[in-house]
Amino acid sequence: MTEIRFYHLEQRRVDQALPPLLERALEEGRRVLVRASSEEMVAALNERLWTYDDASFLPHGAAGDGDPMEQPIFLTSELENPNASTMLVRLSGADTSEADDAFDLVVFMFDGRDEAALAQARGEWRRLKDQGRTISYWRESDEGGWEQAR
Repeated sequence: MTEIRFYHLEQRRVDQALPPLLERALEEGRRVLVRASSEEMVAALNERLWTYDDASFLPHGAAGDGDPMEQPIFLTSELENPNASTMLVRLSGADTSEADDAFDLVVFMFDGRDEAALAQARGEWRRLKDQGRTISYWRESDEGGWEQAR
């Protein structure tokens, strides 16, 4: 069964919180699909992942960057999985899909300071709870990591 986690941003922006999450996923041997709300956001994240840290490298790509199967992290705004990912990171505003069961892990990352993003996350939480799904909620810690709320 798919593990579903909600990551509630309260201090950092998505482009700041996403790279460490992706680093950890790669350390765990995961292939990751990041679904953004628009092609503009995909382009911005694609650039950010190249420049976020001079000492780090996150192998990734998006449409037009060659064979998606060569990319352990693939960025898209489409309902697709061209790199055979087992983990989906769905960002605020990205399309909802019943195909989430195709992934072992689905992470909903949303900015709690954005009312529309908060409303979307609450709606998704209710929908998944109504389906009887097991979901978890994570908040940013003061140290910049994540803490599971109980």
